[in-house]
Amino acid sequence: MTGLSDSPHQGVKAEEPSGRAIVFVIDDDVSIRRSLSNLFRSVNLDVAAFGSAQEMLQGKLPEVASCLVLDVRLPGLSGLELQTELAKLNLHIPIIFITGHGDIPMSVKAMKGGAVDFLTKPFRDQELLDAVVAATERDRKRREVEKTVANLQSLFETLSPREQAVMKLVAAGLMNKQVAAELELAEITVKIYRGRVMKKMGARSLADLIRMAETLGICANQPE
Repeated sequence: MTGLSDSPHQGVKAEEPSGRAIVFVIDDDVSIRRSLSNLFRSVNLDVAAFGSAQEMLQGKLPEVASCLVLDVRLPGLSGLELQTELAKLNLHIPIIFITGHGDIPMSVKAMKGGAVDFLTKPFRDQELLDAVVAATERDRKRREVEKTVANLQSLFETLSPREQAVMKLVAAGLMNKQVAAELELAEITVKIYRGRVMKKMGARSLADLIRMAETLGICANQPE
């Protein structure tokens, strides 16, 4: 484990992530925290364990793939209440609920809130590990998508307003002549703008540019 602790009083530091996936554990039973921490470390996962939801919220989450193994019943803020609070904070960490007192309404509420799994104690180690692997992989993919969108948005913002307008219309399927008519420009001017857009966006083909526009959600509607 690198730079993270299972001490319930140490906040999570964002400055020193190892790059490996991190499993956050919140359970008010210290023996369970230690047992789960040892299990996850045995498969080369970093762990940060806490005795309450408030202790986790005091820290800042590292920018690496992660998931949260969360007891439903906790002192202070409950597991389900923490799930709601994380959603309000726009923190999309996948959650695996564990409980010794599960019931159907509780599990339904958790899953509707976006939980990856809801496990009732006692559960098999492999069952929990499988859920953790699935959760961290989901988070890894989400982060990759968000990074791609952020990079494309940065490139799009380097375009002039006119170049942005040309990109939207070209991505909507309009030919140069149609774009020229729509923007009241000469067709040769549209070709120049289009070339600049392709270069600035790093698009290798029209299909590539269209995919970028779709990812950004910026395609203009075709005129009637």
